[in-house]
Amino acid sequence: MQHKLGNRSFDEILDAFGHVQRRKLLRALLIHNPQDDDPAVIDVDESVEEEFTRFLEMRHVHLPKLADYGFIVWDRETNEVSKGPNFDEIRPLLALLVDHEDELPDDWL
Repeated sequence: MQHKLGNRSFDEILDAFGHVQRRKLLRALLIHNPQDDDPAVIDVDESVEEEFTRFLEMRHVHLPKLADYGFIVWDRETNEVSKGPNFDEIRPLLALLVDHEDELPDDWL
């Protein structure tokens, strides 16, 4: 028996959380204040090669997956990302992770 959170099964939500870059993006969306002018920064200590690899993976894997689930809205032209219509389905689990971030291994969020 699969349990549902909103329209998504728990397995689908875990799939969305299944890569650290997706978790970092979702975390940034959760804590981002739209009143701020500064964009959310995901990784600040990476090399140019790591940044390029992350960009390719985000554009071709992670952003499409999260957009397909409806957890984000992604403008492919401007690369702007915002909370999607189904973001509230993952908000409780995401908030739990963020609230206990200091207790989790560094590579979880």
